[in-house]
Amino acid sequence: MPATPQPRRPRRRAARVLAAAAGLATLGALAAALPASAGQSGQSGQDAAGAAGKKRTVDVQLLSFNDFHGNLQPPAGSSGQVTEKQADGTEKKIDAGGAEYLATSLRTARKGNPYSVTAAAGDLIGASPLLSGLFHDEPTVEAMNKLDLDVTSVGNHEFDEGAKELARMQKGGCHPKDGCFEKGKKFKGADYPYLAANVTDEKSGKPILKPYWVWKHKGVKVGFIGVTLEGTPDIVSADGVKGLKFHDEIETVNKYAKILDKQGVKSIVTLLHEGGVPASQSYNYNCDSPGAGDGISGPITTIAKGITPKVDALVTGHTHSAYVCTIPDPSGKPRMVTSASSFGKLYTDTTLTYDRKTKDIVRTSVKSAKSANHVVSREQAKAPDMTSLISRWDKLAAPVANQPVGFISGDIPGRGATTQEAPLGDLIADAQLAHGKSLDPETDLALMNPGGIRSDLVHKASGSEGDGVVTYGEGFTVQPFSNTVNLVDLTGAQLITGLKQQVSGSNEASPKILQISDGLTYTLDMTKSGADRVVTDSIKLGGKAIDPATTYRVAMNSFLAGGGDGFAELGKGAKPLVGSDDLKAFNDYLTANSSADKPIAPPKADRITVVK
Repeated sequence: MPATPQPRRPRRRAARVLAAAAGLATLGALAAALPASAGQSGQSGQDAAGAAGKKRTVDVQLLSFNDFHGNLQPPAGSSGQVTEKQADGTEKKIDAGGAEYLATSLRTARKGNPYSVTAAAGDLIGASPLLSGLFHDEPTVEAMNKLDLDVTSVGNHEFDEGAKELARMQKGGCHPKDGCFEKGKKFKGADYPYLAANVTDEKSGKPILKPYWVWKHKGVKVGFIGVTLEGTPDIVSADGVKGLKFHDEIETVNKYAKILDKQGVKSIVTLLHEGGVPASQSYNYNCDSPGAGDGISGPITTIAKGITPKVDALVTGHTHSAYVCTIPDPSGKPRMVTSASSFGKLYTDTTLTYDRKTKDIVRTSVKSAKSANHVVSREQAKAPDMTSLISRWDKLAAPVANQPVGFISGDIPGRGATTQEAPLGDLIADAQLAHGKSLDPETDLALMNPGGIRSDLVHKASGSEGDGVVTYGEGFTVQPFSNTVNLVDLTGAQLITGLKQQVSGSNEASPKILQISDGLTYTLDMTKSGADRVVTDSIKLGGKAIDPATTYRVAMNSFLAGGGDGFAELGKGAKPLVGSDDLKAFNDYLTANSSADKPIAPPKADRITVVK
């Protein structure tokens, strides 16, 4: 169990509340004058006032976001845009995100709301751009402290570097190998609690972090239960989850909701790092049309319907989607379920009406809360303290980040691609095939998991490097996991099975389409179901049908080679050989195959024929 949040948290929050009431522009002097609170829950120093003389109900503002992934700087290209539906039915792309703007948005939203709590639903760190990832995400934790995050659940990416590193994110201390990154400064850790109710130690059976946390202010209490998806071990490297058990989301939440209820905490919010797929990509579409929750599908629908009515709202994540839905709880009452896209591009503002007499959130048959997603616009003022933070870490990262590694002639969509086969996915697969051939000339093909592609390559310069120049930092943003490129032998039958696992088993509901190297082709028929979507006799290498009895030498990253993302068959490869890390393979390929005079053109992404 982690240490309780440090006492500076209640002091700063109390300062913010009083400053809002007084109409002050800054909080510094007031914060310094307030005494520190020793409680583990924010605002505990105010609780003695109780509810005497107060009106029966009070509106609690819940600000939330998810899947920040260390995007301190505004994400580039389509990864930094949200889609807004216009009154005439058309759609508009809006540039959004970045810690400087997120901090401003949250601070503006809090004004005039004395009962305000800020929460997140996991993946704040991990799979981060170089500015944060190079320093093991210490800059992002520091930023979250500054923008007054109160509490967050863990997500799957919080386990990228293992449970011990996650504990360091909470408690602080310098990195065990890389040490302290700034002279004379020791990493202080998060002053907000990480919650991991459904993650336990295999030996002790106890949660590795706090399972829940209670926010308190002037007699108002709201409990938060934090969980990540039960399937985290399937999408994180084996080393990251070694010695841990991940439990059912519904059973876990229901268990701790009972515990909170017995403690007299009747108002409960679940922070759940699992989500759904909305019917529209527009952040402001009506998720409850034609009926409650009709505009969303995926795991969250089943989970939300199974979580006890004791829980009053669900803040979710993982799918990087934007939605505000009303999904009925098991008793039939409407309950708000929200997600704010990713990378700090949106935040959700939810009003929960708290009844001081029942100590519960008022949930009517019409609406359980008022909630909406808001764009973190880049047209607003930047938060100076975030600008200073980014500048400080950027100076440390610059010698590495600004090194040019290649040249491109146009945008190469990856994470932001609208097609299942992404141009950047093809480029990465080609790079891994080339690296594989440098290790073993008999290498036949390469496969790349789509979730490992974290961004786009954008032609427009991000700094002073010039248009079309790909820097080390930009490459790191695309592939930040430090996987190795591995070679394995697979029979044709295994390869066919592996390709079918893209759309079957654990991937049937949400297909994970592998990115493939040049020469491998096949047809994906989405009119069919399950494994039949991959048309067996269409799978060819160099125009020749894959022979089930032939052995093929296949390059893939270590995550896939370990059977990650539901590709168990790929984890059965023989004669393994471990190569360099995937980022080096990618950078080497760009350097060897491009120049200022001959930049790499965006691949056509025509290796997979999709039938819809």
